Amino acid sequence: MSKLRLVDRAYVDILGLVEAQSLKVGDRLPSELALTRALGVSRTIVRETLARLGSDGVVEARPGAGSYLVRVPSRLLSRHMAASDLPAALGTYEVRFVLEAEAARLAAQRRSLDDLAEITACLDALRKALLSSGRADAEDIALHRAIARATGNAAFLDSFDAIQSGVAKIMRAGIDISRDVCAIEAMIREHEDIVAAIRNSDPERAALSMRWHLAEGRNRLML
Repeated sequence: MSKLRLVDRAYVDILGLVEAQSLKVGDRLPSELALTRALGVSRTIVRETLARLGSDGVVEARPGAGSYLVRVPSRLLSRHMAASDLPAALGTYEVRFVLEAEAARLAAQRRSLDDLAEITACLDALRKALLSSGRADAEDIALHRAIARATGNAAFLDSFDAIQSGVAKIMRAGIDISRDVCAIEAMIREHEDIVAAIRNSDPERAALSMRWHLAEGRNRLML
């Protein structure tokens, strides 16, 4: 089995251990040595897995003190994906932080009036969908694709489409988990901020707003 697959398996196993031991946010995870023994993998794999969990906002490494649980994926995620799919699904955020923040920045610099009209129409459709009791992932995807298209660089749209299936799954889960009024209002406001920055030709604000939206979206998948 490749190192990547071993890390994915260890990722799922550590989350399973968290649930089995009823660990709560703020609790210390078992030591690297204990995890190595419990999971039957090398210490290198354990360290790489903890690093992945850290980048996904699940654990926090404290020098000299070990790793502590800061968030856990919502149990509602199981409605949308198997536990084995979770590492790859959350991993899309690492790509999106780079890809979509830069897309938003370039869209703010390069968007045409037609691009802006499409982005605005997609935002209106997303707002309506989020305020309904139905799904809104198709409208969410459409808005993010419109922003990628507004860069004027087809490679951004191609790159977004390459991860679209994973992104759509995460979007469906995020909207399902976040069906309270405050969360829906926050999602609408985050998208409005991105679009406003693009409309005002403010590239740095557009990139920052996109990164904030993606970070908050990932947080909404957690308990």
